[in-house]
Amino acid sequence: MKIVIAGGSGQLGALLRAALAVLGHDVVVLSRGEHPPEIGIRWVRWDGRSAGAWTAEIDGCDAVVNLAGRSVNCRYTPANLRAMMDSRVDSARVVGAAIAAAGRPPRVWLQMSTATIYAHRFDAPNDEISGIIGGDEDHVPGYWAFSVEIAKAWEAAQQEAGTPHTRTVALRTAMVMDPRPGGVFHLLRRMARLGLGGPVAGGAQFVSWIHDQDFVRAVTFLLGRDDLSGPVNLAAPGPLPYRDLMRTLRAAVGVPFGLPATRWMAEIGAWAVRSDTELLLKSRRVVPTRLLDAGFVFGHPGWPEAARELARRGAGGDHRAGGPRRPVA
Repeated sequence: MKIVIAGGSGQLGALLRAALAVLGHDVVVLSRGEHPPEIGIRWVRWDGRSAGAWTAEIDGCDAVVNLAGRSVNCRYTPANLRAMMDSRVDSARVVGAAIAAAGRPPRVWLQMSTATIYAHRFDAPNDEISGIIGGDEDHVPGYWAFSVEIAKAWEAAQQEAGTPHTRTVALRTAMVMDPRPGGVFHLLRRMARLGLGGPVAGGAQFVSWIHDQDFVRAVTFLLGRDDLSGPVNLAAPGPLPYRDLMRTLRAAVGVPFGLPATRWMAEIGAWAVRSDTELLLKSRRVVPTRLLDAGFVFGHPGWPEAARELARRGAGGDHRAGGPRRPVA
């Protein structure tokens, strides 16, 4: 297949484009910058918000995967929140417009979304069928609602596109555990090794996660399943409280203790690393009902085994996901 990946130069794009190229697909990556050549991958310039020569790649391709969007790992200032919103909505709209204008539109459009769209809750898991959309919860910081509004606008941009001949899927993605520098697991492993891997604000908040190899496998699975459209949760079937997640991670990296942190300590730490405590404190209890019902089998469904495998790769420098990389041309 010819697969166009919009925004494919980031952390998740690197995972996906390498795996799809190894599988023999013709991969075209839309990116704002210049990149060194990779076998099986062709780079095309775009700005993420306006039509251009890149739209010719959409016409006649088999699939589009849009991963574009500013990183959420930043301080949630008004300027950064606006950049998060605009980068997601603008890219989804322009991709949708290109598909709508194509003489031979792609068969499927997978649009990145986020598990953050669901409500902060502890009582029950959120799935695609009965899950509660967030934004109006009591007893949470009011600005958390903006993350939900971003997610809703992101998905609405796909839903409102005039693409009747293209199957559309919104990838409501949990934290992708990736041992490479810059990935979530790399950061959590570093915290654990520094003795900072204890519970934060009690640690009862749920963490939804997915192993990097399962993320790639799930996307590949959805590319080939013509019967699946709409929102699909990309999350392992076993979300768990943060305190348990970190206790298991500490065991995987051989660190016997982890200092606990209060909410105000977390605020100071987040400020120091220019991030936001919502990423740590919001309870994201999300399960992948539609993937499981469709017959998808997770390679790493449970956190203890996944943490050990990721820790081994993180320690050994083997950061592959989805198979070996081809040599760079």
